[in-house]
Amino acid sequence: MHAARFSVVALAALGVALAGCGSDDEGDSSGGGGGGTTTEQTAKPSGKAASTVNVSETEFKLDPASPKIAKAGVVEFKVKNDGKLAHALEVEGPGGEVKTDSIEPGQVATLKADLGKPGSYEWYCPVDNHKQQGMEGTISVAGKGSGGSTTDDSGSDDSGGGGGGSY
Repeated sequence: MHAARFSVVALAALGVALAGCGSDDEGDSSGGGGGGTTTEQTAKPSGKAASTVNVSETEFKLDPASPKIAKAGVVEFKVKNDGKLAHALEVEGPGGEVKTDSIEPGQVATLKADLGKPGSYEWYCPVDNHKQQGMEGTISVAGKGSGGSTTDDSGSDDSGGGGGGSY
C-alpha cells in the first residue's frame, strides 16, 4: 500500500514537471526589456544580412506593411516604435519564428530572420491583440538565397517601401 501511494505521488510530480517544459507562444505579450532579441528558430540567424528593412510601428500599423525582399537569405529588421504603446515584432520564417522583446515608445530594436527560401512570410506585432487591430503584413521574398552572405554593402533598405526614417 505504501509503495502504491509513493508511485502515484511520483507520477503526479513527473506530470507536473513535464507540463512545465512545454511552450505555448499564442497570446504571448512579449513582456520584458527594452529591445533585445528573442529567437525561437531552430538555428539562430548569423552572419551579415543580405537585406535590411527599416520598419516603423505605430498604433496599429507596420510601415511598410508588405516589404519585398529581392534576395532570399538573412534579413535584418531595424524596428522603431513610433507609437505611444509598447510594441514588438515577430517574423514567421521558413525555419521558425523570431521576435523582439517589448519595444517601448521611442525605442529601437534589431531582429535577424532567416528568410532563406523564396515565398511569403507573415509578420506582426505579438503584443496583446495588436495583430488583430491591423499590425500585420506579409513579407515577400524572391530569388535564390545566399545563405546569409551578401553583395549589398550599401546598407540600403530592400523593403521596397517607406520605413520609419533613419535609425
